[in-house]
Amino acid sequence: MGKYQTYLIFGAPGSGKGTQGRAIGTIPGYYHFACGDVFRSLDLRTPLGQKFLEYSSRGELVPDEITVQLWKIRIDLLVEAHTFDPQCHCLILDGIPRNVAQAIMLEDTIRVRRVIHLSCPDRSKLAHRLKKRALRDNRFDDANESVITHRLETYDKESLPVLTHYGSNLVTRFDATQPAIVVLSQITALLVEDRAALSLEDGFTVQK
Repeated sequence: MGKYQTYLIFGAPGSGKGTQGRAIGTIPGYYHFACGDVFRSLDLRTPLGQKFLEYSSRGELVPDEITVQLWKIRIDLLVEAHTFDPQCHCLILDGIPRNVAQAIMLEDTIRVRRVIHLSCPDRSKLAHRLKKRALRDNRFDDANESVITHRLETYDKESLPVLTHYGSNLVTRFDATQPAIVVLSQITALLVEDRAALSLEDGFTVQK
């Protein structure tokens, strides 16, 4: 098997990436993998784990090279454990690539079939969602207006150009302000359309 057949869940903080990714991951033939899982499962005793700790302990973003390297190590372990089977699972990626540099680094590993863009131009709705999530998860600092503004500005500057990188032919936009169940039904309709093409891929078996 060559590159992993991949769908990217893409959107600003609060757009519902995790909600949609987890839901799609329950469908046979799809495996949801959030970038946050990489860091949560990291063995801090390893050299890479120490590198991660070096940056995170200072409150700095982990460099792209380390993030992608950690991601590749984690996905290889999932393949070895037969948790993720690239011959019959489409990968649903959430939170990576975070920027164009990471997208380029991943080109030798994933084949992006579609970028599922959860669009929410009304930033007040995103801010409202982020505040609710922060309070629900007891992450009160994340409910701060300045923190939310900074996260959205970072998304605009670093992450939004990823859509241009992949091009309009690969990007499908969904209105993230709709109820989550409506958005999910629209995304699954798109996945159903793609199943015929997937079944023709050499070495790929579409699960029923």
